[in-house]
Amino acid sequence: MKIKDKSLIVSLAEKIASPLGLSVYDVEFKQGKNPSLTVFIDKDGGVSLDDCETFHNAIDAPLDELDPTYGFPYVLNVSSPGADRPFKTEKDYLSHVGKKVEVKFYSAVKGKKSSDAVLVSYDGENVVLDDGKETFSVSLKNIVRMNEFIDFN
Repeated sequence: MKIKDKSLIVSLAEKIASPLGLSVYDVEFKQGKNPSLTVFIDKDGGVSLDDCETFHNAIDAPLDELDPTYGFPYVLNVSSPGADRPFKTEKDYLSHVGKKVEVKFYSAVKGKKSSDAVLVSYDGENVVLDDGKETFSVSLKNIVRMNEFIDFN
């Protein structure tokens, strides 16, 4: 199934999210037996079920007008990106400077393929991490995934 360019869907979603005090984290389309379009929304302080419902109701008709699947049926889902969401934007990195993060690397750094460390800085190309033993720099190109450290204790 062919879908319209993701940027068109993101643009529409952002126009609807902003007046509601929300931001669009990502848009994902899954094909298969039951195609679905999921819009991940975010806001300071976290996303509630009511936020998801309000946004879903607000975007439903405009999405029908945009017709992202050229007439093919799909299920619209609205969700928060979750507490363990991977960092994707500059804002994600900058808002976590000074906080503990989980990082997975493509190739080993300091003999490890992953690390729990404090994000010391971010410059758009590299991050500086402190694992409690040493401070080191890693290229973003060597990072598979970085997300907030979640302590389950």
